[in-house]
Amino acid sequence: MTKSKTIISLLLAATLTNCQAQTDNSKNMTNETSQNNPLMCDPVEGVCGLPDSTAKHDVPAQSSEKAVKLIYFTDPICSSCWGIEPQLRKLKLEYGNSTEIEYRMGGLLPDWSYNSGGISKPSDVAHHWDEVSVHYDMPIDGDVWLEDPLPSSYPPSIAFKAAQMQSKEKAILFLREIREMVFLQKKNITKWEHIETAAKKVGLNAEQLKTDVNGKAKTLFEDDLKLAREFGVRGFPTMFFTDNSGNKEIVYGSKPYAFYETAVLKLNPNVVKSEYSKNWETLFSKYNSLTAKEFSELSGTPRAESEKQLNELSDKGKLKKHSTKNGAIWELKK
Repeated sequence: MTKSKTIISLLLAATLTNCQAQTDNSKNMTNETSQNNPLMCDPVEGVCGLPDSTAKHDVPAQSSEKAVKLIYFTDPICSSCWGIEPQLRKLKLEYGNSTEIEYRMGGLLPDWSYNSGGISKPSDVAHHWDEVSVHYDMPIDGDVWLEDPLPSSYPPSIAFKAAQMQSKEKAILFLREIREMVFLQKKNITKWEHIETAAKKVGLNAEQLKTDVNGKAKTLFEDDLKLAREFGVRGFPTMFFTDNSGNKEIVYGSKPYAFYETAVLKLNPNVVKSEYSKNWETLFSKYNSLTAKEFSELSGTPRAESEKQLNELSDKGKLKKHSTKNGAIWELKK
């Protein structure tokens, strides 16, 4: 194997479990140069970054009415963040009454004015996303990088901050919507037409969103980037679990559900897990769309059985199935 092929293989293997933040070439948001080498990866932790980065996270105590606060650094086009949607959705169902989740944008792709380990242009990402889809068992179609590639992840990130200004709850729905657009529908979510469509679908005021995107939301996004640097974030997803006393647990990269649950219980062993109905009607009333992996995680149904059940419900006209070359997603039929 040639040296260049070895480098690319290492990068792809590392990014299967973590999306690497590229913050050093932002033209408008920051001139700070990242010292992180994306090839310095810890295969055990599933995170690319500095070897001693865990010692640099000085997270202050967070004021929250709930027992545990989770600060989640993510990005709309982070494939590893899409990969943990099943675990995150389950965490909300079981510990949502005692856990507050604060979404922060990290700035994964400022632009393409860099060359990182063989990934130097959009087309380099296409095959990688297809591989990531298989790894996480979540539908992702990498052809968006061939058909209508995104120049940056900043516009949808700023749009998310604008959505938060209207409603934190609707902003989360908006983030899910634009992720489905880019990962499954191959839509370039930097374009206003797609941002507007997603905003209207989740009940946001699209006109106000556009005003805020061109105004205060940019400052809020800059604040997120600054906080990510202060916390020593080097990749996504990164989650900081904290309590009001300043104790913290950190979960890097994509991990099985038990890692997230353990982080909550370490900070507060007295937290009671909420029981929830696992039938398909209840789950789809809570989450409008589910992949087979998500339905399996939330319902406790074996993975192969979950897809069979969803297909049967689709055949009966109760669910609507949207297929991609790398899997499908189902939504409640209206």
